[in-house]
Amino acid sequence: MENEIEVVIQEESGRIDKVLNERLKDYSRSQIQQWIKDGQVSVDDQPIKANYKVSKGDQILIRIPEPEELELLPEDLQLDIVYEDEDVAVVNKPQGMVVHPSAGHSHGTLVNGLLHQVKDLSTINDVVRPGIVHRIDKDTSGLLMVAKNDQAHEALAKQLKDKTSLRKYVALVHGEIPHEKGRIEAPIGRSKVDRKMQAVIEGGKEAVTHFEVLERFTGFTLIELQLETGRTHQIRVHMQYIGYPVAGDPLYGPKKTLKGNGQFLHAKLLGFTHPKTGKNFVFEASLPEIFQKTLDHLRKND
Repeated sequence: MENEIEVVIQEESGRIDKVLNERLKDYSRSQIQQWIKDGQVSVDDQPIKANYKVSKGDQILIRIPEPEELELLPEDLQLDIVYEDEDVAVVNKPQGMVVHPSAGHSHGTLVNGLLHQVKDLSTINDVVRPGIVHRIDKDTSGLLMVAKNDQAHEALAKQLKDKTSLRKYVALVHGEIPHEKGRIEAPIGRSKVDRKMQAVIEGGKEAVTHFEVLERFTGFTLIELQLETGRTHQIRVHMQYIGYPVAGDPLYGPKKTLKGNGQFLHAKLLGFTHPKTGKNFVFEASLPEIFQKTLDHLRKND
């Protein structure tokens, strides 16, 4: 079964993928280009290519295929479970691992590994996100808390909302930050230029990031960051906004950067109050090997 969208060109001009991207705000340009490539987009009943230039009066038909059914399968991914009891688990996610399944990432995610190793997971989120209270990006490494039942999930989510949990990150950024500490308060929302990206925009959601300089190198600074809010790509967007983008960041950083497996950003410290016992927990995860080796190399060259 397919959904169909009809678009009639009025005054627009230019490439069809660009025009459709401006009209269809819920879909990315890359998604539209894929539909064109797959023959799902036609003009006056004729399939077209992405470089087709629209004309006034063109009747465009987009056939949107049904999303693939995501099958959640347990996988033995040898996750680094830092702590586990009957209510919560803390996992140290490796760089390069997606947190939960989505289109294009149906296997090898943190959730697939949790289903194998932890088994009991909360059901508050949708079916593809059992146990997931908060997320970090695919190429960000570090600590995540996981809820094993719905009561624990609600309690941990409330701590995030009330800003009583502790989340500290370590990042290597481009440039030499002159001051020792900083507070970034700038609203974040979806970029109007590229829908895969976030940006500081007027009317965006409140976002607050604190940072402190740990070490300076020639052309780079190692910083520790603490989040007050948890917006998508928050640290990456905020550091780019103030002119010190995260090294290795393929979306928000410069093309000429340090070689690695994506951004040099690590969720180092995680603290929360246990939802049942009320005990305060703080966990720490050491830097990934490639991050540590890069720091050693920068120190040696300095």
